[in-house]
Amino acid sequence: MAKGKKMNVQGTEITIFKGNEEDYLSLTDIARHKDGANTDDIIKNWLRNRNTIELLGFWETMYNPNFKPVEFDGFRKFLSKKTGEESPPV
Repeated sequence: MAKGKKMNVQGTEITIFKGNEEDYLSLTDIARHKDGANTDDIIKNWLRNRNTIELLGFWETMYNPNFKPVEFDGFRKFLSKKTGEESPPV
C-alpha cells in the first residue's frame, strides 16, 4: 500500500494510503489528534468498543464476500459476556 497525500483535519495531519483503487486513512494519525503520546491505547480502546464491533460487522457484511457472519456472531456474544452488555442483532 503506497503512501499518498495528507489532509489536515482540525489541525492534525492525516495520511491517506492508496491500495486496490481505494483510499485508507491512518488510524494512528487520527488517534494522534486525541492523545499524541498514547495512540496505541486510543486505538485499542476504540477496537474494544461495542459500537465499533457492530460497525465493523456491518462493514464486513456489506463489503467482504468471504465474511462469516456465524463466526462473527460468536465473537460478538463473547465480547458482550466480557463487557456485560448485550449486543443488538445486526
